[in-house]
Parts: sequence; C-alpha cells; structure tokens
Amino acid sequence: MMKSISIPVFKVIYYAAFIYFSYLMLLITLQYIPIQFDVAFLNLKEEEIQLPYYQIAFFGHVYSSIFVLVLGGFQFSKSIRIKFPSIHKHIGKIYVFLILLVSCPSGFIMALHANGDTFTKTSFVLQAVLWFWFTYKAFDYVRLKNWDLHQKFMLRSFALTLSAISLRLFKWIIVNTLATPPMDTYKFVAWLGWVFNIAVIELYFYIKEYRKVQINTL
Repeated sequence: MMKSISIPVFKVIYYAAFIYFSYLMLLITLQYIPIQFDVAFLNLKEEEIQLPYYQIAFFGHVYSSIFVLVLGGFQFSKSIRIKFPSIHKHIGKIYVFLILLVSCPSGFIMALHANGDTFTKTSFVLQAVLWFWFTYKAFDYVRLKNWDLHQKFMLRSFALTLSAISLRLFKWIIVNTLATPPMDTYKFVAWLGWVFNIAVIELYFYIKEYRKVQINTL
C-alpha cells in the first residue's frame, strides 16, 4: 500500500521540480533573445564576446541547452518508453545529437574561457569531456542493444545536463547562507554543480546493485 502511494508522490515531486526549474532555465534563455552582447552573463565577458567563435559557442550553447534539458527529462518517463517507444527513440536521438554536435562542443569552448583560474576552468573542461563521453556511450550501447548500460550512461549524461540547474541552485544556497566572496563561491559551485550530481547517480547504482545481490542471496 505504501509503495503504491509513494511512487505517484515521487513522480509528482519530480515533474513539479522539473517543470519549475525548466521554466527558470527558459527565463535565462529568453534574456538572449534577440541576440545581444551586453546582457546578463555577457556583461562579464566583454572581451570574449568580441571573438566570433565565442559568439557562436555561447549562443549555440544557450539556445540548445534548454531543449536538451526538456528532452532529457522526458526520456525517463516509463509511460512514454513503454506506450510510445518510437517517440522515446526519436526524442533520444535529438537529445544525443544536440549534445554531441552543439551543446557539448560549445560548452567546451566556453569552458576554456570560463571566469576564474585554472582550477575553475579545469572543472568545466572536465565536465564537457565527460558529458560528451557519457552521451556517446549511451548512444553506442543502444546500438548494441545493451539496455542496462544504455540506461546507466543516459542517467550519467542527464546528471551532467542537470548541472545547469544544480550549479545555480548551490550558488543561491551558498550566497544566502555562507555569504562567501563571489569568486570563491563560483570556484566552489563550478565543481559542486556537477560532481554532486554524478555522486548521487553512482550512489543510486551502488544501492540498486547491492539490493539485487541481497535478494539473490536470500
């Protein structure tokens, strides 16, 4: 009885949070429509935004990321996956190719120009590399029909996709509780924003495998 109640509650919380944070990300995206070079984050990138390749990378990343976030969220809907497998497949392809061809390469270029020192830049570069690798492996495993590893790498990929949200969430929490200097906060959340997500996913995998072993030994 408890299980039948808890699952719908979890789904409601998940989709409510997903819709809310997607809405916040949409508001961030809309700041850059139409294209302007002197708004929001770009006020801190006066030199970089003069570079043509950075302009392409920045706006490509901003405009594609909102779609990647929304499409990725729907990929974990069991109802869509079972009842509408073709939709699940097509959404997955768009998600993968947007990341591999647009969001990730542009994110990598932006990482090389990230604010802060080498410590901060290393975080964003590593995140971009892992994002590309996890997404590629998810696609590779679905071609091999290895559904278990496909799902694991898709979860890892989406965990990094969600870092766009978690970074801002942790930044808000730290600023309003610890009141650390802005650059110190930025350095910290540059790592925390994605390492935390990956840690949660890996812990989930560990607990799932542990329970499976426990059941098999009964």
